[in-house]
Amino acid sequence: MLGANIRKLREARRLSQTELAKALSVSKQSVSNWENKNIVPSVEMLLKIAKYFSVTPNFLLGIYTKEYINTEGLTTEQITSIKLVIDTMKNK
Repeated sequence: MLGANIRKLREARRLSQTELAKALSVSKQSVSNWENKNIVPSVEMLLKIAKYFSVTPNFLLGIYTKEYINTEGLTTEQITSIKLVIDTMKNK
């Protein structure tokens, strides 16, 4: 579940494994190993990955499947606009 979720989030952002690795300051091989279930990231790295993708660690682990959108620093008006976009996309 963890590896598949990392891959889905990476591909949704159209990132290569190399690009994600660079953003997280790890090797491409580490990203590949996570995605292929060869190894699991450390707790610290799990938190870093979650923060990078603006999701919760539980989402990455498949415990809680709702995605989290970090709205910190946004105005109420901006948050309302985001909610409207999400509602519009749900209704398509």
